[in-house]
This record gives sequence, structure tokens and C-alpha cells, in this order.
Amino acid sequence: MKYLLFTLATLLLFGACRDEQPPVAATETDEQYSGGKNFTTFDRSENAFGIQGKNLSSAEDGYFVTGNALFRNNWVTAPASVQSLDGLGPLMNAISCGSCHFKDGRAQPPTFPEDALNGLLFRLSIPQAGAHGELLGDPVYGGQLQDKAIMNVLPEARVRVDYEIVTGNFADGTAYSLRRPLYSFYDLQYGDFAAGLMYSPRIAPQMPGLGLLEIVPESVILEWADTDDTNQDGISGKPNYVWNTARQQSELGRFGWKANQPDLLQQTAKAFNGDIGITSNLFPEDHLTPFQQLQYPGIPNGGTPEISDDLLAKVVSYCQTLSVPARRQWDDVKVLRGKFLFTELKCDACHRPSMSTGNGGTIQALKNQPIRPYSDLLLHDMGADLADNRPDGLANGNEWRTAPLWGIGMIPVVNGHTFLLHDGRARSMEEAVLWHGGEAERAREDYKKLSAEDRAALVQFLESL
Repeated sequence: MKYLLFTLATLLLFGACRDEQPPVAATETDEQYSGGKNFTTFDRSENAFGIQGKNLSSAEDGYFVTGNALFRNNWVTAPASVQSLDGLGPLMNAISCGSCHFKDGRAQPPTFPEDALNGLLFRLSIPQAGAHGELLGDPVYGGQLQDKAIMNVLPEARVRVDYEIVTGNFADGTAYSLRRPLYSFYDLQYGDFAAGLMYSPRIAPQMPGLGLLEIVPESVILEWADTDDTNQDGISGKPNYVWNTARQQSELGRFGWKANQPDLLQQTAKAFNGDIGITSNLFPEDHLTPFQQLQYPGIPNGGTPEISDDLLAKVVSYCQTLSVPARRQWDDVKVLRGKFLFTELKCDACHRPSMSTGNGGTIQALKNQPIRPYSDLLLHDMGADLADNRPDGLANGNEWRTAPLWGIGMIPVVNGHTFLLHDGRARSMEEAVLWHGGEAERAREDYKKLSAEDRAALVQFLESL
């Protein structure tokens, strides 16, 4: 009888253990509002990245409409009948902002090795410092390789993108494969690159939420910085400081893959100048080196400058007031399991889930918003596999800004692909995780030890963002 009772008790205990559910994260109040109440959209269509924020003034509504049109319209060669849209080139990577940020979304790398670089560009540098500590561009090709040009001007070069397959296994024996991009430059029309040239591939990211990040107080971002890893947790976020041309001073970098731009005005004006060849009062010279200027004397321009301060301000305001897609399935039990694992693996040490905007800027609706960007806007060493070996401001060749994760799950809907990371090499969320190294190496290795079910839960959490 005692043996029978012991056996029954053991079976009941075993059954209870077997039925015990794995731990999950708690839901949080308003967790679905990634961009706060004013800048979260519940649109789940292919237009989800292009939705205007709420509670804007009538003037800001008008800026959004005009800025939206300028963002999408194609620029043309000067002289043209539409003078507000002429001045394209003479060298460029795109003919509009929307060419790279299609539907305000993320570009993808070339499908075939010799495809055009639509949304993938290459920064160029030589190991020589400029006036503000930045590295100088190639003497002949400048700071950005431009693979397109107007009529009667030669594009600078073409780029072939091949991939090397890298294989590995999870702890449970499941195999995986990654692809490492290999770049080769050919048809260089203006001679060889300079000795010691450094280059960095950059894919155009999605646009939502930029205005919110612009006014997160600098003090909040610096609270997370730990350049020397004084707490010895293996995470050493570092701020980048870059030159603000309009203010003529060094400021905290927030935008760009290496946090190399201080605000959206400079980010936008730089993109107009470098990507499309449009001058502004902030950057009044065409993106031509002195060597190239000698090749093409007398090329007509679209005015001085080619985009006025007023129109540039409206494009900037448009970029500032794009809403962030709301979380999907944020209260699903599998997503909550993935959220728990995200914290357990310490992914949140860099991808900070939440913060608040401050009182900066001129757009009232952006101010004092609780937001969930999943970033700290700091630089982190991501290891040799992701290194571009090209410094940018205070960022070294291994460091990248923590990419915000909000809206990442909507990229397949908006842009029809799943390519991630700074060069688009990752074909999925999981591949993006597996490319993490450096400060994220421990998290990556712990991810590889998870069961297939838990790996799927973590990916499902990321897809909900």
C-alpha cells in the first residue's frame, strides 16, 4: 500500500512538472503604442510606414503633405520647366528619396551580382583627417561612391555583390547557413582608388519614428553609456560626437548606421546632396571632387541652392512626423515567451525597450511621449564579422549604432523582403541574430543553445515589434 501511494505521488508530481508552462514576460500598459499615443499607427497595410502622426498643427499638416510629395517626386536634370525639382546630379545614387526608401521603408541589396545599387551605397574614406576630425573621402571619387549620373556624365563605378555561404549548427544539432557579402568594384571611370581606401556598405533603413528619437534628451542616452565597461557586464555603449554644420559645433550623433549625423536637418540635407546631387544652403556644393569638376565645366544647375530652405524644412518636418507601427500580437503567449527570452539573453542591454522624448524641437505633439524604440542610440562593438574597418567620427571600424527595432516586423508587408543589418546580408530575423558578435557574442551563443521552440518564440517576439 505504501509503495502504491508513493508511486501515485510520484506520477502526480511528474505530471505537474510536465504540465508546468515555461516563464513568460508580463504584459505592460500601453505596450502596443510603440511611438506613444500621438505617433503610433495601427495601419497594417503596405502603407504602414507612411502614416502621419496625430495632434499636429494645421501648418505641420501642410508640411507633411508637401514634404511627402517632395520625398516621393523624381528630380530632373536642369534646366527644366519645374524649377523646384531640377538640378539632379550630375552624379548620384538615386533620383528621389523614395527611390531608396520605397514607401518610407527599407531598401534591399541587389538580387543578382551585377544589379544596380538601388538603396545600397558605399561610403569612401582615406586615412587622413579633415577639419573636424572626420576622415577625408577619396581625392578623386569623394566620400560616397555614385553609380548613376545624368546624360553626358560618366557614373563613377559599378559594384558586384557576391555572397559566401557560412554554415554552423545550433546546440541541438540543427544546421543553419549565413551569407557574407563580397564586394568588387569595376568600371572605375575616373581612375584607381587612392591607396589605403576604406569603404563601408550602407543600406537605406525604414523612416518611421525619427522625429521621436531626435528629441530624446541627450542626458538619457548618456546615462546608458559605459565606454570602458566599468560595470564589467561586457556591454560598453559609446556615444558618437559629430560636427553639426548648421550650428558649427560638435554634437551627439543620433542618426545613420554609425550615429554620424546629429539631427534630421543635416541627415536630410546630406542625403539630398550625396544621394541625389541636390545642393542646399547647408551643403551648397555639388557632390563633385575638384578632379571631376575639371572634367565637366559648365554643367547647368537647378539654382543656388537647388532646394530652398523652406522646401528642405518641409521634407525634414515630414520625416519627423511619420508614425511608428503598433505592436502586433503583443499579448500572445508565444510572443511573451520570446520577450522573456529577449531579456534573459540580455538583448535589452543594447536594444533598450523604452524611453521618453523630452521638450526639444518645435513640434508639440512629439514632446514628452513614452516610446519603445528598442535602441540606446549608442555605438557598440559588433565583432569582426560585421566590421567595415572604417572609422566614422568616434566610431571605430567594429562599431555600429544600435538599430531601433520598432517597425521591423512590418518590413515584409511594406517592402516585400526580410533583408536586415547595415548591408542587408541577413535574410531573416534569425540570421541577423546569428551575425551578432563582439559585445553581443554571449547573447548570440546563448540563443544558439535554446530549443527550437524557444528560438521560434524569440523570433516571433521580434516580428511583433
